[in-house]
Amino acid sequence: MSSRTVIRGGLVITASDEMHADVLIEDGRIAALAASGTPAAEAFTAERVIDAAGKYVIPGGVDAHTHMELPFGGTFASDTFETGTRAAAWGGTTTIVDFAVQSVGRSLREGLDAWHAKAEGNCAIDYGFHMIVSDVNQETLKEMDLLVEEGVTSFKQFMAYPGVFYSDDGQILRAMQRSAENGGLIMMHAENGIAIDVLVEQALARGETDPRFHGEVRKALLEAEATHRAIKLAQVAGAPLYVVHVSATEAVAELARARDEGLPVFGETCPQYLFLSTDNLAEPDFEGAKYVCSTPLRPKEHQAALWRGLRTNDLQVVSTDHCPFCFTGQKELGRGDFSKIPNGLPGVENRMDLLHQAVVDGHISRRRWIEIACATPARMFGMYPKKGTIAPGADADVVIYDPQAEQVVSAETHHMNVDYSAYEGRHLTGRVDTVLSRGEVVINEREYTGHAGHGVYTPRSTCQYLT
Repeated sequence: MSSRTVIRGGLVITASDEMHADVLIEDGRIAALAASGTPAAEAFTAERVIDAAGKYVIPGGVDAHTHMELPFGGTFASDTFETGTRAAAWGGTTTIVDFAVQSVGRSLREGLDAWHAKAEGNCAIDYGFHMIVSDVNQETLKEMDLLVEEGVTSFKQFMAYPGVFYSDDGQILRAMQRSAENGGLIMMHAENGIAIDVLVEQALARGETDPRFHGEVRKALLEAEATHRAIKLAQVAGAPLYVVHVSATEAVAELARARDEGLPVFGETCPQYLFLSTDNLAEPDFEGAKYVCSTPLRPKEHQAALWRGLRTNDLQVVSTDHCPFCFTGQKELGRGDFSKIPNGLPGVENRMDLLHQAVVDGHISRRRWIEIACATPARMFGMYPKKGTIAPGADADVVIYDPQAEQVVSAETHHMNVDYSAYEGRHLTGRVDTVLSRGEVVINEREYTGHAGHGVYTPRSTCQYLT
């Protein structure tokens, strides 16, 4: 049985175009587009017609950096694949790429299989995996080749968290050399973790235990230093590099310099660095713990450099680094010692709306919104044009977006499995109305109609942003 849907009368926005067009969906894919009101559009027939007049019709968001069920600091991220992907759908995101974790002493395969088991049958939207490489050795390097062949084409390494995820420069170089050969993309958490640990120890010895000191010890210069070092190691290896959660002016400058030299170096930032700051970390009565993440929030003056980087394409992607921990019982593990606060913020539901607010505020254009939130992450991680655009042949991952709707962000109304919102009380213009995932309506005029198990695993090709 063929199933057809027509979306009529909306403003279709992709990274490259805006046009008033009707969209024909057939069997889960985009079948055709035609300018609204033309004979071609009038000829579209379907069982289901969605009226998008006065609204935007945009590709479903691609959030290329999430951590569902991540073990961290003696606890687990509070969103499961079921709750987290449902919340993503509410926020207009139709694909996530989560991080499978290799434990030290274990194989990549064991880590990847564990994450498949967590996600399979539980996701409301489509998903893929990156692989966190915590233990570089000859077997790991061979496994990297095998994972690339089966569609896990990106590998994350950490210059931070000694004793947990940390890789030294030699391990990083070996992994980069391997990725230069097999087409994989190294994703780097660029902070000098060895130096940070010294500063943490010294701060605690001085009795500086409040959440705000988390930001003070994880210095912007140590993010910039690690970013510079990662770039040079990638250059030696002849490999591309993607730096995750860039938060500081100085780190953006390192990326811009490398790109000016023609190096295949890419960067993402996250909504928390664009909209929040150390003012939040300094909130009294331990409230600042809600905003502890790494890289940390920076003073407000860093935001201008991040917005500029997004406009100049020195930063290409906005992902969430969604890694929620409840304030009660999880963030509170760090009362009296900021270093024990689980690192991470909730945000998978808020990204598309916050970035639309950035359009309203004049930071970016509508097409750039779609580029940094949908098209480029899909291209960067080998899913384009199946994901990230509205074009014939693409998956029918489509969001009907109301640009006039007003909303107030609140934990009372969000769908993430966490007891606070990082954006509590913030007024936003624009809101998701209806969401289709592979042609199936999962949010229908602000009603959830999806189900766990609709989302399927999506193998990826190698980085298309290099071609």
